[in-house]
Amino acid sequence: MNKKTVKKNAFKNSENNKVEVKSQDNTPLRLNLACGNVKIEGFVGVDIVKTEAADITVDLEKFPWPWKDESVDEIFCSHYVEHTNDLIKFMDECYRILKPGGKIKIIAPYYNSIRAWQDPTHKRAISEATFLYFNRQWREVNRLDHYSIKSNFDFNYGYDMNPEWASRAQSARDFAIKHYTNVVNDIHVVLEKKQ
Repeated sequence: MNKKTVKKNAFKNSENNKVEVKSQDNTPLRLNLACGNVKIEGFVGVDIVKTEAADITVDLEKFPWPWKDESVDEIFCSHYVEHTNDLIKFMDECYRILKPGGKIKIIAPYYNSIRAWQDPTHKRAISEATFLYFNRQWREVNRLDHYSIKSNFDFNYGYDMNPEWASRAQSARDFAIKHYTNVVNDIHVVLEKKQ
């Protein structure tokens, strides 16, 4: 959804503080959360401050977010989840606003990389195992269904490898990911909303 297809007045709060975002041609609603100065083409830029890329300003630390339940088709979020104060609430809000089958792509510094620890504003490290907690069946099997997590996502992931390792054999990369630091720069996770 670029600026040509979005009505200028489409970003306004209704009485119940839910943002009404509509395109002229009913294209899917895609949010680029915490976009900063870079917005993904076809997405509505969302950030806490007004930037060139931010179409609307929303404090993602205040819940609930101003979108209606099951109103969003897709979410993209790069290098934010490691900063959030409450990852559970963040994920539960994504789950709430996504339509069934809707997807969120999250990119974050990998837990075993200096990138996860060098920034003093990072609040947590992110690994593949982080996202297991947002799958209801996994929580039930592991007797963690008492956790106050509402979201239920299936997910898959990949890596942005350090260039030194990117061209090596898959077996060497797999070993290095498990045993060495700074092999993976970022983790890329795609989560799909389940009912």
